[in-house]
Amino acid sequence: MKTALFRSPLVASLLVSVLVFLGVFTLRSLGSLEAVELAAYDWYLRLRPDPSLPDSRIVLITITETDIRNQGRWPLTDATLARALEILSQYQPRAIGLDLHRDVPVPPGREALEAILTSTPNIIVAEKFGHGTELGIPPPSVLENTDQVGFNDIVVDPGGIVRRGLLFLDDGVNVSYAFALRLALLYLQVEGITPQPDVSNPQYIRLGHMTIRPLAANDGGYVGADTRGYQFLLDFREIRGSFPSFSLTALLSGEIAPEVIKDKIVLVGVAAESVKDFFYTPYSRGLYVKQQIPGIALHAQIVSQLLRSGLEGSAPVATLSEWYEGGWVLLWSMLGGISGLWVRSPWRFLLLAASGLLILSLVVYWAFLHGWWIPLVPPAIAWLLSATILTAYMSNQEKGQRALLMQLFAKHVSPEIAEAVWQQREQFLRGGRPRSQELMVTVLFSDLKGFTSVSEKMTPQALMDWLNIYAEAMAQLVIEHGGVIDDYAGDGLMANFGVPLARTTEAEIGQDAKNAVNCALAMERELNRLNILWQEQNLPTMAMRVGIFTGPAVAGSLGSAQRLKYTIVGDTVNIASRLESFDKDLVEQNLTQNPCRILIGEATLQYLDEQFKTQRIGEVSLKGKEQKITVYRVVGREDFSS
Repeated sequence: MKTALFRSPLVASLLVSVLVFLGVFTLRSLGSLEAVELAAYDWYLRLRPDPSLPDSRIVLITITETDIRNQGRWPLTDATLARALEILSQYQPRAIGLDLHRDVPVPPGREALEAILTSTPNIIVAEKFGHGTELGIPPPSVLENTDQVGFNDIVVDPGGIVRRGLLFLDDGVNVSYAFALRLALLYLQVEGITPQPDVSNPQYIRLGHMTIRPLAANDGGYVGADTRGYQFLLDFREIRGSFPSFSLTALLSGEIAPEVIKDKIVLVGVAAESVKDFFYTPYSRGLYVKQQIPGIALHAQIVSQLLRSGLEGSAPVATLSEWYEGGWVLLWSMLGGISGLWVRSPWRFLLLAASGLLILSLVVYWAFLHGWWIPLVPPAIAWLLSATILTAYMSNQEKGQRALLMQLFAKHVSPEIAEAVWQQREQFLRGGRPRSQELMVTVLFSDLKGFTSVSEKMTPQALMDWLNIYAEAMAQLVIEHGGVIDDYAGDGLMANFGVPLARTTEAEIGQDAKNAVNCALAMERELNRLNILWQEQNLPTMAMRVGIFTGPAVAGSLGSAQRLKYTIVGDTVNIASRLESFDKDLVEQNLTQNPCRILIGEATLQYLDEQFKTQRIGEVSLKGKEQKITVYRVVGREDFSS
């Protein structure tokens, strides 16, 4: 029972699927697939439709190479920054973000800078939090420990790409706000939106009606990521639709209209390549000339996403729990295994593999467009591995089954029957060998009369050559009439009609009986031809006896795995054999006119539809049989045709 169970293709499919899942999920848990999964995430971001319009709530004042040349130095003096901030404050923005570090005075103008910073509460300056061996950079001393400070630290993934944003960091004592969060909160405050704890989990922050769930170490494609602080996934929806941007020189020269700045969030930062404040994003692997964006634009991206969360209810990209990820990978592993059960052709396998990957990619992309990051790489690998292994397994199984069936039948049946057996192998095989089944069959036995005396007069080689000519001719006739050669015994032959495919109707059973009788008559004609040939070659001529009977029998394979034989057993076989050997001298035979005596039972006669000429021999007692059987001799066909 256990052996048969494990031979079941479905059980094999489930077992392979589970093993592949465990292997793939182990690789995923070890982080071996993280880089590929993150690359897939980047592709989906790049394939996402662009927003129709950029976020006009944010304006950038960039310090370019031209601005640095115009000022004649870097870093800019405190006086220059003070003048720029004073102009901006006069234009009444909701928030001003200074993405420049000013922990050390850059004279002249320190007093003017400190004055504008302390007198304008909606100015947010940047500090660097730092961690580990990386030193932090404090804000200007006049704003230290105030709400006008936010850290501008950026989380960079291995490979140098930014995919995550930060809201909070702490040193174990104090909690610091992110630079972008400070700016967004100033804007949202005017709209009546303040940060609130989530109702179900007070540890989560909620802006408006949207809760921003902190990223966990193994969310999405990450494995063991450093998620210290309060991190979330960036959606980069504004990466292509650039924010309204003006140079520092344009601001200082009065070229910017006040209405462009009024009620906006203004970020002041560096865009000059010589300053090296640039970052790679998921879009950096596209076909764009500029593969990096300045830090000021990155902070603007984060601010824009926070504004959309608070005002429009836009949620960050969500991820599945590890349990759901495991179920997702297992599902595709099982789909691959089950699909592999029905694919054999290499071209069909390639089509299946490509179709599965396409469907998986479209499903994951559809989910991504609806705000979910569902793993792509682990299920894709599981799908391919399971489908490949199961396809190879089933192909190997079929190769063995075909070899077994061809070994049993190919040389003894017509190509049509052999192909039919192969097409119906699921019903025909069980446990790797032909299953036993009860069939209605017609059995034919033939034997040469007087063979023993003839064999004594011939050399062994001559006898074997003579027999092979006879056996080959008779076997070919059996195959041509739809029979199956069951056995050879010296000069004897056993053939079955109605195997190995079960007959389900009386018409089919009757056709087998007619085929057997037609075969016997054809054998008589062939023997007549051979006798003429042998007589010309001075070889012995022979007569033949044939016994045919129709009835139930059990068909199956006998022997060991190394040597199997497909045969039938039952009383029908015994009766056909007894008919062949019955009263060997019952009818005198003319070797040239009628070299074959064909006896059939009444069970066969009832299927012949009076198509054959027969002579009733009578009720006889066959050897080993208690009940008498009515025996008939077949003389020929009524229409004298074959």
